[in-house]
Amino acid sequence: MAELSKKNEPAASVDATPNVTGVEVVETGSETAAIEALQAPVDRGEPILQVRNLVKHFPLTQGILFKKQVGAVKAVDGISFDLYQGETLGIVGESGCGKSTVAKLLMRLETATAGEIFYKGQDITKLSGRALKAVRRNIQMVFQDPYTSLNPRMTVGDIIGETFDIHPEVAPKGDRRRRVQELLDVVGLNPEYINRYPHQFSGGQRQRIGIARGLALNPEIIICDEPVSALDVSVQAQVINLMEKLQDEFNLSYVFIAHDLSIVRHISDRVGVMYLGKMAEIGTDEQIYDHPTHPYTQALLSAVPVPDPEARENRERIILTGDVPSPANPPSGCRFRTRCWKAQDKCAQEVPLLAVPERFKGADTPAAHESACHFAEEKDVVHAA
Repeated sequence: MAELSKKNEPAASVDATPNVTGVEVVETGSETAAIEALQAPVDRGEPILQVRNLVKHFPLTQGILFKKQVGAVKAVDGISFDLYQGETLGIVGESGCGKSTVAKLLMRLETATAGEIFYKGQDITKLSGRALKAVRRNIQMVFQDPYTSLNPRMTVGDIIGETFDIHPEVAPKGDRRRRVQELLDVVGLNPEYINRYPHQFSGGQRQRIGIARGLALNPEIIICDEPVSALDVSVQAQVINLMEKLQDEFNLSYVFIAHDLSIVRHISDRVGVMYLGKMAEIGTDEQIYDHPTHPYTQALLSAVPVPDPEARENRERIILTGDVPSPANPPSGCRFRTRCWKAQDKCAQEVPLLAVPERFKGADTPAAHESACHFAEEKDVVHAA
């Protein structure tokens, strides 16, 4: 039988998040025990996925016959966070900050260079065989592009039903057609569309097919990698509302990755802001949007279009200077310092911890949330409603 033991936090490092919860590691002696542990229920509000000091470096090589590593692209460079049962964790940041790499690492589509990903107390970076297959059943993904994520040579029924060929225990062979039709109905599509091909659907309908495929195995976590960025604004609203409805109905937990800050606020319970492979700030939607303390978050929010002309005229627009540094050669200390108006010598010498700023510790204020800045402070930012 699996036993629960309290795991010590990873060795202190500059990339650790001090305020994440401790990990209850499940000690399993066999693959069967590991699978049983993965099937154990998690109470709502308890951590279901816990990421600790996650790192992914892509090697840079020279040579053709004799390749030599000359560097590495530090796509993800030490991030930590918790995902709770039934919640939506939004992840935002500009292109190239590592959001999609995080999604692939959580799905084990990429192998982590270092760090741990605990799902129900088990480090999935070390699992293989049937145990890893059980994890992938419970953690599904909705991809960014609804046009390329569906096989154009397969019907909708085959695309969704393929999951049952991999996991036959979910739906018996004679029951699969009915199950696929039920899934189409759940996501708002006509069950009679089961024999149609992807090119016969609109973009929003294709994304609904992708969501149906993600729901097919009754997962507990769905990783959404910019699921609405390729859709029209009106269709985006339909898909977001559908995802919220399905979350309540199936008790799902979402990791929701997007560029659109207003969409992330609408759907997320907590939001993490990434910059150049690191987490810059994390907190509830109110804390991040109404009380940001990290300069990068403040700059992002100041760029959001504001519909109110008076508010738009009176707000301060934060213009960042310089280019985004290369992830192959990031700056020392704080990675945002080369574009930050607050940068001082300390920022180049010390990596700021992702922690509650000293000035806000113990204070009953929404500004008391984790921010990776030596000089974190509130700044009034007028944002879109």
